[in-house]
Amino acid sequence: MSFVPQGTVYGVLLNFKAEAETLAPQMGLPPYKAPPKAPVLYVKTANTWSPHGSTVTLPRDAAQVEVGATIAMVIGAQGSVAGHVLMNDFSLPHASFFRPPVKYKCVDGFLGIGPALRVGGDPSGFSLEVRINGETRHTADFSQLVRSAPQLLADVNAFMTLAPGDVLMLGCNAGRPMAQAGDRIEIVAPGFETLRNTLVQEAA
Repeated sequence: MSFVPQGTVYGVLLNFKAEAETLAPQMGLPPYKAPPKAPVLYVKTANTWSPHGSTVTLPRDAAQVEVGATIAMVIGAQGSVAGHVLMNDFSLPHASFFRPPVKYKCVDGFLGIGPALRVGGDPSGFSLEVRINGETRHTADFSQLVRSAPQLLADVNAFMTLAPGDVLMLGCNAGRPMAQAGDRIEIVAPGFETLRNTLVQEAA
């Protein structure tokens, strides 16, 4: 049986150094006028969850979707980490990274979920690649996080409680690729079972 989250799934923005550096000039602009001091989180609601091997439907008015490959921590008892799982955090292209609109990130089916939980391993040694139709289009090295996995967990726990079964993504690297209907997307990472999803277009 494929892994299914048992709690709330949280995404995190600006946690890869390359992304934070790219967006640094915008962080000084109104309304915030400074970089965020705490992790920037958003929720991937249950309607977005797509198990490994399933098709993901693009809205009829969307030509492309952004592929947000990441690895997530699954919370265990007493705030521990029960394991890690691959995720594909799809979103429709949008301009704002600081307060991501729900309508772009919480479309039905817009979270591919890896087939199995990986127990153990040091997230600072994790890496992944995104393959679209068999071609490598993106990579991520999790030693390049702004907040390491333990620091991210500690910083989130400083202002909210994560319950057993909750899932906290580590973030997506800069340069996320775009995909379209008909594309077969694979997220491949050493030590993890590969996550596969296929995009289809919503019928007119």
